[in-house]
Amino acid sequence: MRALLIIDLQNDFCPGGALAVPEGDAIVPTVNKLLGNFEHVLMTQDWHPEGHRSFASSHRHYEPYDVIEMDYGEQVLWPDHCVQGTEGAEFHPDLDTTHSELILRKGFRPEIDSYSAFYENDGETPTGLAGYLHERGIDTLYLCGLATDFCVKWSAVDGCEEGFDMYVIEDATRGIDQDGSLQQAWREMEEAGVEAISSQDAVSNQYPSVL
Repeated sequence: MRALLIIDLQNDFCPGGALAVPEGDAIVPTVNKLLGNFEHVLMTQDWHPEGHRSFASSHRHYEPYDVIEMDYGEQVLWPDHCVQGTEGAEFHPDLDTTHSELILRKGFRPEIDSYSAFYENDGETPTGLAGYLHERGIDTLYLCGLATDFCVKWSAVDGCEEGFDMYVIEDATRGIDQDGSLQQAWREMEEAGVEAISSQDAVSNQYPSVL
């Protein structure tokens, strides 16, 4: 059984937001067109408390996009974004959320960031998504959303490691592309077994029924 997983399609990741992905809002119409082709639709929502440890503002003498070492590994320091209860944390207003059966909030632990829909950035603390999918018999995920080279990539790679068949819908995602991170992300996803497809492919007979 298959599901569409929409990653972090929120105001702060779209143009005008605190951590805008170039053309991040351009994928919304494509994502909305996909919805009716999937019986199961899931969404993730970046949901940080104020003063989150991944924010550059939480570290003296550091600027946004600096990389520091934390107890769980390297961490990019971000501008304050997707703070709980703010407009920036809300889903893009044109995104149709009525089809979603699950909204998974991540990054809510103050001390650790969470890119992946499956794990916190320590790679050990699960979000519970894998269990949810297994209990419902979902074994294949089609990913879209933001950003390709961070939360989409980490979710796709972790999904493969959890035994799911993972597809990333190229025209329904956009990347930040920080120092070549977008090309690197596609390479890592391919090596992990993730397949890149188009939105047309996702709903065509080329791939097994998405229902």
